[in-house]
Amino acid sequence: MGGGGSSTRRVTFEADENENITVVKGVRLSDSVIDRMKEPSSASGRSQHRSASGAVNDEELKKRIAEELALERARRDSEAQKRRLFGKLLERERISSNEHLTRAILRERAATEEERQKAQRFARQLEEKDRELKKHDAYYKEQLARLEER
Repeated sequence: MGGGGSSTRRVTFEADENENITVVKGVRLSDSVIDRMKEPSSASGRSQHRSASGAVNDEELKKRIAEELALERARRDSEAQKRRLFGKLLERERISSNEHLTRAILRERAATEEERQKAQRFARQLEEKDRELKKHDAYYKEQLARLEER
């Protein structure tokens, strides 16, 4: 009976040899349930010996136990539902967190790629300037050699 699922139990009601006490087997009852069951439902029901009111008391006891079992089952179902809802909430938070992290990673990758492309552009421009400088250097050296020949 522990955990989130509902379970079924066999509950038996038996009378002792004098038929003064009803024995309920297979049910655990809290102190508060036992105290409530001890409360007299009517003053005359207590004073009479095992007569027709005794049968009514058995029926009342069975009814009270069934109600308590139903309340306990409802409480367990409610707790299980709370756990499921909390689990769903945690899952949504995890998914949301993962989405934020994924977006941040994608932004960083895009920024890194942009920086890489910018560096490549600057490298090509630098190579182009270097080629121009070498062409100018070769031209001026050639001009200088001509002037020296004259």
